[in-house]
Parts: sequence; structure tokens; C-alpha cells
Amino acid sequence: MTYDDRQDLRQQLRQRRRDIAPAARIAAAETLAARLLALPFAGVAGHVAGYWAMDGEIALHRWQMQLPPRQTYCLPVLHGRLLRFAPWQPGQPLANNRYGIPEPDVDPAQALRPEEMALVVAPLVGFDAQGRRLGMGGGWYDRSFAFRQRQAAPPWLVGVGFSVQQVPSLPARDWDVAVDALCTELATLHPEPLNP
Repeated sequence: MTYDDRQDLRQQLRQRRRDIAPAARIAAAETLAARLLALPFAGVAGHVAGYWAMDGEIALHRWQMQLPPRQTYCLPVLHGRLLRFAPWQPGQPLANNRYGIPEPDVDPAQALRPEEMALVVAPLVGFDAQGRRLGMGGGWYDRSFAFRQRQAAPPWLVGVGFSVQQVPSLPARDWDVAVDALCTELATLHPEPLNP
């Protein structure tokens, strides 16, 4: 799949998720929360990260509201070419990053490093049944969690999206970081490790 093919696919899949009706979005967020909470590692203690849903991404507010007290919810913060993570609760200050995405209004250098997280839920543009995923193309999650390619290490990584974002097959790239699970409103997949 060429770069242009990937860009075209991204545009198609982003439009698919934007086209989902509001009532279906709310229902999907409810079912997704139940699926995330049912994962075998869902109860891990520590800092857990979601994301601020934009551009039709499936929302995580229902999951966030049901987290147990032993977990601290965080949002990603851009720091150089990597992600950091900062605790956040509704009502706390946010600032738009260079992509226009709200993130906690903190000094990124003081935020948590990816290695300090217990669980990270990341949005997807597309995915296949083998666990290969397609992001927005910036490589933020792959760069930030590249250490997981060298050793089995926390955090648990989960990709989420709507079922309409599933495609028959995506090519694996050398830099792709595998997820431990993929969740949609209809299914939970536990993919095998990626083999490029």
C-alpha cells in the first residue's frame, strides 16, 4: 500500500466515522465503555490514558466516569516528538495544542512519560482483524511506545474505534507498535503480535 493509498484510506475511514448519527455515537460510547471495563487487564492500578475525541472519534467519557478509584485518568500532552500524559478531570483547564486538540494546561516536561502509564487507550482511523492499525499518520503513539518493541513492558495498549472503521487487511510496518486489544462497540479483538 503506497503513501497515497494510505492517505486515501484515512480520508474514507474518517468520513465513515463522521457519518455516524448522534444517537448511534452515544450508544457506541456506552458499549465501548463496557468492553473496555471487561478487558482482563482493565483493573490495573495506576495512571490510565484516554484522549479528547475529535473528528468523529468514538468518545471515552462513559469509560472515564466508570474508572475505579485506584486509577487516575490522564490525557496526552505533546512534548517534542513524543506524547506525555497528564492527569485530568472535567472542569480542569485545557489548552489547544498545535493540532487544535485540547490537552491539560500543564508543563509537558512535568507530565508522565509513556513508561509510567499502566493503560493507554488510543483512537484509530482504521484497523484489521489481525490487529494492524492505521492512525492519523503522525506516528505519535508508535514513537512514544517504541520501547515496547524491544521488551514486553507496561503499559497495556488498546486501540478503539467504531466497527465501520474495520478493513479487510492493512500492511504492517517495521515501526508499528502492537496493541494488546482492539475494541469497538461490537467486538473486542485480542490480536497476536505483529509480524511485518
